[in-house]
Amino acid sequence: MDNAWMLMRGSMRSADAPRSLRPGTVSRIVTFARPHWRRLIVFLLLTVISAVLAVSTPLLAGRVVDTIVSGEDASIVVLLALAIAGIAIADAGIGLAERWQSAHIGEGLIYDLRRAVFEHVQRMPIAFFNRTRTGALVSRLNNDVIGAQRTFTATLSGFVTNIIQLALSLVVMMTLSWQVTLCALVLLPIFVLPARRIGRKMADLQRDAATHNATMTTQMTERFSAPGATLVKLFGRPVAEADEFGERAGKVRDIGIRTAMLTRWFLTSLTLVSSLALALVYGLGGWLAIGGDLRAGTVVSLALLLTRLYTPLTALANVRVDVMTALVSFERIFEVLDVKPRITEKPDATSLPDGPVSVEFENVRFSYPSAEEVSLASLEEVATLDTRGGEEVLHGVDLHAAAGQMVALVGSSGAGKSTIASLVPRLYDVDSGSVRLGGIDVRDLRFDTLRQTVGVVTQDGHLFHDTIRANLAYARPEASDKEIWSALRRARLDDLVLSLADGLDTVVGERGYRLSGGERQRLTIARLLLARPRVVVLDEATAHLDSESETAVSAALADALDGRTSIVIAHRLSTVRAADQILVVEDGTIVERGTHEELLGASGRYAELYRTQFATDGPKNDEALDSVAS
Repeated sequence: MDNAWMLMRGSMRSADAPRSLRPGTVSRIVTFARPHWRRLIVFLLLTVISAVLAVSTPLLAGRVVDTIVSGEDASIVVLLALAIAGIAIADAGIGLAERWQSAHIGEGLIYDLRRAVFEHVQRMPIAFFNRTRTGALVSRLNNDVIGAQRTFTATLSGFVTNIIQLALSLVVMMTLSWQVTLCALVLLPIFVLPARRIGRKMADLQRDAATHNATMTTQMTERFSAPGATLVKLFGRPVAEADEFGERAGKVRDIGIRTAMLTRWFLTSLTLVSSLALALVYGLGGWLAIGGDLRAGTVVSLALLLTRLYTPLTALANVRVDVMTALVSFERIFEVLDVKPRITEKPDATSLPDGPVSVEFENVRFSYPSAEEVSLASLEEVATLDTRGGEEVLHGVDLHAAAGQMVALVGSSGAGKSTIASLVPRLYDVDSGSVRLGGIDVRDLRFDTLRQTVGVVTQDGHLFHDTIRANLAYARPEASDKEIWSALRRARLDDLVLSLADGLDTVVGERGYRLSGGERQRLTIARLLLARPRVVVLDEATAHLDSESETAVSAALADALDGRTSIVIAHRLSTVRAADQILVVEDGTIVERGTHEELLGASGRYAELYRTQFATDGPKNDEALDSVAS
């Protein structure tokens, strides 16, 4: 039955076997395997010894039978039995040692691959994450890495073991009786062909099950997240959702039943064929033994060796499938590693000197990268990549924020304000022109210098599913509790944290959803204060907040901006009236610049925006939101 199961699994894989691979895949696998070469050699040697021992036992068993039949000294039988027991013990010990080496090789390979992929993905630009489905990317780190490791070690050991067992078994069987050996091989096609046909059916069922399982997983992931659950509560239809999920789960159930029955039918059929082959060996071998052409022990040895013959033959028939399956998993991993990071650090990158830092844009032109530059169709789970992109969205932008100044960016939605802000921390690189910090192009700065110099607060206030302490210390891991509490106090959040049962060890939940919008935003401001950047970028930091929360957040922001160079994107113009310079952005171009009073006096686009918003918001709200500007 073990033989039949191995064959069926190989035949199932053959239905999905790839036809070709990228050049260089094998050499790259060797590169990852090279650090483990000593363990690989020991592993292969143990595999060879195990294969030799597997063939020795049937010969000793046959010798036992011959000794009993011939009536020789009983002590010989005891010695042979002890030898069989010794081989069994040795084989068990070798099996443990082999597994030890295999585990070290496999887990080491998983570690190397995962770390390589994770480190590489961390270097990807924001455009990569904007396009990639998180689940597809995580699958490369989990399913493909584990698939590559398992198939790599199993195929390697299996190939060596099967070759040795096959060679030794054939040589020994032909030596014992070439007639019985040839008859046993005649039944091999009956053993292999059904497996191929049923294997394809099993592969189809497995693909269907995987598709339905993936759909169920997607539905659960989307519905069980905090935003998704909220959307379902507001607009969803619980009964319809449950029916839809139940329909998919029912299909998986039905496939499971069909798979179980097909597997049992298959294994039963092939076990029958294997039994027929064994019966043939006993029948033909017994006939020859009665006729005096074979000894009784030889017949027993041939029967036992038959299993050592069918197993490697059926496994080696699928060795190409096993190898190609392993290579495909590696190829999918290498596919991610081959996506080139667009934002790289120069070998001679420099650091910024201490002191205040200015921010300058000089004739900056920029277009978002196209999908083919930053993404993969397989990671987006689409047939072909989107061909859009590459159009210029910033056209000759000039900006100068002296050290300690606040420069505000205002304008219509989609005008390019957030794009300008994203160039300061180098989330993207300009196509032409330059962005400078303290007179140094950001492309010439070290990454760690950029992280320490520029702090960003966005409107969504993202937090990890971790404690308040961990979320704050993410900006500066070496910060003490005293510094953390100081940042919370300046962010007007210390009273709230003190009121919590677990204090700093309170878990904020996925994306911080256990906190209110204002609390979440103030926590991100506390993180900014703890990081102590010299340049602050605020991208609609008070958007989507109610008046009370916005007032509290604005007060915290006033402390965060004090003495720092800042680029502030504001929807509410009242929050930037005291800015040293206000830039009006429209269609990727700065159309006006000046102070609040100057721009109002010019009666241009800013004055139009201000009058429209003032009429909509009213003077009461305008005064309430004036804390940042004062």
